[in-house]
Amino acid sequence: MSTRVVQLPRESLLLLVPWLILLIFGTVMVGSASVAMSGDFLSRQWVNLCTSIFSMAIVLAMPLSVWRRSYSLGWLVSWILVALVLVPGVGHEVKGATRWIRLPGFNLQAVEVAKFGLMIYLAGYLARNHEQIQQSPLRIFIPLGAIFAICGLVVAQPDLGSAAVLLAATLSVLFLAGAKLRFVLLMLVGGGLLFALMVWLEPFRMRRMIAFTDPWAVPFDNGYQLVQALIAFGRGELFGLGLGEGIQKLSYLPEAHNDFIFAVIAEELGSVGAIALIALYSFFVLVVLSVAKRCLLAGNRFAAYCCYFAGFIFAYQFLVNVGVNVGVLPTKGLTLPFISYGGNSLIISCALFAMVLRCSWAEES
Repeated sequence: MSTRVVQLPRESLLLLVPWLILLIFGTVMVGSASVAMSGDFLSRQWVNLCTSIFSMAIVLAMPLSVWRRSYSLGWLVSWILVALVLVPGVGHEVKGATRWIRLPGFNLQAVEVAKFGLMIYLAGYLARNHEQIQQSPLRIFIPLGAIFAICGLVVAQPDLGSAAVLLAATLSVLFLAGAKLRFVLLMLVGGGLLFALMVWLEPFRMRRMIAFTDPWAVPFDNGYQLVQALIAFGRGELFGLGLGEGIQKLSYLPEAHNDFIFAVIAEELGSVGAIALIALYSFFVLVVLSVAKRCLLAGNRFAAYCCYFAGFIFAYQFLVNVGVNVGVLPTKGLTLPFISYGGNSLIISCALFAMVLRCSWAEES
């Protein structure tokens, strides 16, 4: 009696291996970065991880045809959730920002769910209308209007960083879908000017921008986080102080387990460890984008645009987080995907990855 051996496709293995390394490494670093904080963050992260695996199972179990048919629903659910955050009594405020919806035992961050919903919407719309978009450049204003309707609500929370990542990922996918470069550049310049205006109109954003240009001038005010992060990089030097031996996480660096976990990694594992993480993440994103290209060549446009959107979300969010940690971008509350502590971020990042994995199976079958 012969036994059939089920072998995973090569593309799936190239996706799974770096993803697993990132998850395991992230869990270890959350435990290290939160050692001086009250509360068992490591145990909570394990719960978040189990919930993320469950969300992945749901995404993997759904045929791509179901996701494709429900693309309009993806935008509608995203818009409703982001709008509910701004409703008094529904939105939950933390540290001056109203970004969550309080649920029994869980705070839902609407913009994270919107990342998945907008991926489904944008991929479904572009797959159905790719010929019209290439023939009539004005057709790109339909998905752009839908994205701006959500990004405007996200900015009002306020969450300028997430809005910028969503808009950048959308414009990147539209360009790859055949939108004219001049229209994409026009939207990019327009979005940049709009974001600059928002910074100028909001005093707290202006203070952050001024502190970003010279954090050492206000080391105990708006420049405090960046100064402490830069100290962590300096202490880590080339090879780091050793895993668990960092000092800045001991109540010096705020959000060491979350937004600034990359600084903790650099302090404990040094520049070598930080560069290795960047290399691993870059490889992971490149594999995601290669899956998108293969799907596009195979004629599966919906799968291709899903993978492109997910890949750009991973790439831009990673770049923003690392840029904030090293001081080349103003401080933004964006997590490091698969690494930082946080249930919403980890669950949606894993759901996006599961969609990429599902698309790779469809492309290779």
